Order: sequence, then structure tokens, then C-alpha cells
Amino acid sequence: METILIVDDEKNYPLILGAVLEEEGFEILTANSATEALDIIKASDVDLVLTDMKMPVMSGIELLERIKIKDPDLPVIMMTAYGTVDKAVEAMEKGAYSYLLKPFDNERLTIYVNKAISMYRVIKENRRLRNAVTSRYSFGNIIGKSKQMNKVFDTIRKVAPTGATVLIEGESGTGKELVAKSIHFNSTRRDGPFVAVNCAALAESLLESELFGHEKGAFTGAMAMKKGRFERADGGTLFLDEIGELSPGLQVKLLRVLQEKVIERVGGTKVMSVNIRVIAATNKDLKQEMQAGHFREDLYYRLNVVNIVLPPLSQRREDIRLLLEHFLKKYANERRSGTPVAGIDPEAEKLFFDYSWPGNVRELENIIERVVILSTGNMITVKDLPQSFRQTVHDNLYLESIPSDAKLYDTLLLIEKAMIVRAMELSGNVQSRAAELLGIGKSGLNQKIKKYTLEIGPKHRS
Repeated sequence: METILIVDDEKNYPLILGAVLEEEGFEILTANSATEALDIIKASDVDLVLTDMKMPVMSGIELLERIKIKDPDLPVIMMTAYGTVDKAVEAMEKGAYSYLLKPFDNERLTIYVNKAISMYRVIKENRRLRNAVTSRYSFGNIIGKSKQMNKVFDTIRKVAPTGATVLIEGESGTGKELVAKSIHFNSTRRDGPFVAVNCAALAESLLESELFGHEKGAFTGAMAMKKGRFERADGGTLFLDEIGELSPGLQVKLLRVLQEKVIERVGGTKVMSVNIRVIAATNKDLKQEMQAGHFREDLYYRLNVVNIVLPPLSQRREDIRLLLEHFLKKYANERRSGTPVAGIDPEAEKLFFDYSWPGNVRELENIIERVVILSTGNMITVKDLPQSFRQTVHDNLYLESIPSDAKLYDTLLLIEKAMIVRAMELSGNVQSRAAELLGIGKSGLNQKIKKYTLEIGPKHRS
């Protein structure tokens, strides 16, 4: 049974409307002021707010604005007299579902209410499904269901309770800091600090002071003693991002910390013990850096006690739909038009699967955030996507990427196989839908699946 909150400063009016709507099977709550209404919304699960426009202290529009901050999807129907129609239009622009002109008959009231309730019912079901998907295929804020990501989740679960040093490898934008945080917050150090530093962001002299701290007068401008990141992370975790950028001198100092668990501030002589766990990350191949003489071998093995490799998004395309749902939900509150985002239409979604994602998950998130804020419809379409993104997708097939000695027949087979795999992913492994996307018959698709001995997972609809 859905719950409707009726708000009007005329004490009898909510009771009259409530009696009508109770006969329709709704549970009714009433309030005689916007302040009282906000208290009820805070304490109760409300599915629709029916509010008068003109009320003392706080108007219906002000109430609408406060409601939309708490729940942008909660439908609000405004009740107004003929003289305030312009205000009703303003309310619609600020996210009201609709408005009713007083006086209105019971039939008109129930039609508007039932439509609003039906819309919100769909939104809540979508929320429930997204929450179920997220909880099933996530670890912290890391989203994925691919084999590669399940392997990452399994390693995080195993290593988190230990004190082992971890080296996370992966391209920029794959989520290395999220993995580090997941390890920290699932460890016995979760109540201690999580301190992060980007080793590529600072010059060597500044980075040394940032990591180890400095004593007053240690160098020009050192007007006071400063604790470094190692001290601040005491009892917790220090995350060293872009560890491959450390200078040889700082590599030696870091090795000492890992071996002896002690530090000295710049310009100081006092040796201090630190109780920290170090997690490092890099987008470089440290083995190659080591062989080239740019990275110390002994430091590499100290850091690489447990290794986690994050795959690029292009190698785990089956996670793209989950990521889209996650980021749509994450940025839903950024939408100020009042129209909730129900999803992405199939044509637009296809572009996300076709794109190469050089910026990985970070790039995908940035695109979704931008689209949610700038688009106005309830479905994201191709025209809502950035022009540069669309153009790059359309230009994605470069002949230069095909070996010069590749045979035409072999290349066409590879393309055909890739298109079938993509169509099955887009269709949720429903062969009839995949065949429609490819423009072939279902029996023809079935033959090609057997031809390429493709492993097709269970059907799912999303």
C-alpha cells in the first residue's frame, strides 16, 4: 500500500482529500504546514506529496525544493488557485510532477495521483534492482562481475586482514586507489587513518618533506616543524600512488622504512618508529623499470609481496553495463530538471560497448556525470553524449591496428566473432535480441555461436 502525504494549512482540506484517496486504497498522512510535512517525510516512507501552493511561513514551492534535495524522484503534485498558475509553472520547472487547479473533482484528483504513484513505483523498483546488482557485483565502490574483477575481489578479501604490503598495477583510471581503500577498510586498521600521496605530483625535494616531514629550519621556508605522511598514517595505511616515479634517493629511504619501520624527518636526527601498512600503485611496468636500472630490485620485492593487477576496461566489457547503472545512480542527485533518469537507450548504450576507453573507468564516470547533469529527458540518448565521444567511436576501426600481413578472411572472422560476443553482451545473452541487433536470423546466430565455440552465459534482462 502506497502512502500519500497531503499538506494544506486549511485543517479540514487534507481530511476531505484523504477520505477520497483512502477509498482508492492509499494510506494517508496529513500536515497543516510545510515544516510539519518535512518532519513526516523524514520519519516515514512517503510515495507522493500533495501540497497546497500558498501556505504561511514556508510556501509549497519552498517545500518542493526541500523535498527534491532529500529525494529528487519523490513525486510532488501542487494544488493552486487560478490566480497562481504562474507559480504552478515555476513549480513544474523546479521538479513538481504536476499541478491541480482548485476546485477540482475527485476523478481528476485520482487520475493524477494514480499516474504519479505508478511512475514512482517504477523508479523504486529500478532502485531496488540496481541496489541488488551493486551488492552482488561490488566490493566497496569497485564494480564488476567479470572473471578478472572476481579475481581482484578474491585477492582483496584474502589480503585485507593481513599486514602484507600490496602492489597494485594497472592503467590510469582503472581504480587503483579504490582497491587500496577497500583493502584498508576491510582490515584490522580500518579505524586508523588512510593517507594517500601521489608520488608523481611533487618535485623530489617537496615529496621528501611531504613523506617524512621536516624540522623547523631544515631548509629555506621551513618556519615550523611538520609531520610527514608516514607519521600521519601511523596506525593505519599509507597509499603511495605512482610509485614508479620515485627518485633513486627516495627509493632508498622508502626501503629503509619497509625494512625497519622507522623514519627521520628532513633536517632531524631523531629516529621514530611508525606502525603503518604500505600499499603502492603504479601504471608503469616495474619489472621493465627494474631491468632498465630505474627502480631498485630490492624495493620492488619488498613492495610486491601481494600483487593485484587491474585490467583495463577494454578487457572487461561485460562490466560496462554494471558501471553505467552504478554511475547513473551515483549522479542522480546532480540532475536539477526534476525528471529522473530511467536509463540509457539501446542505441546510446551500444556506443559505450564500442568505445576503446583509453581513460578506463574514470573516463566512463566523467561522461556519465556530464550527461546526467546536461541532459533533460528521462532516457539518455545518442544526442546527449559528447560529440567528441561519438566521433571517436565511429572512427574506432583503424586499418593501422590490423597487421600488414593479416589475411582478409581471417580478419573478417575475427570481426564477426567480436560482433557476436558484443551483441550477446548487449542483449543480456538473449539470442533473439542479439540476432536482431546483428540483423540476422536466430538460427543463423546459433550456427555462428557453435562455429566459434562461444561460451554463452545465462540469460539476464536489465
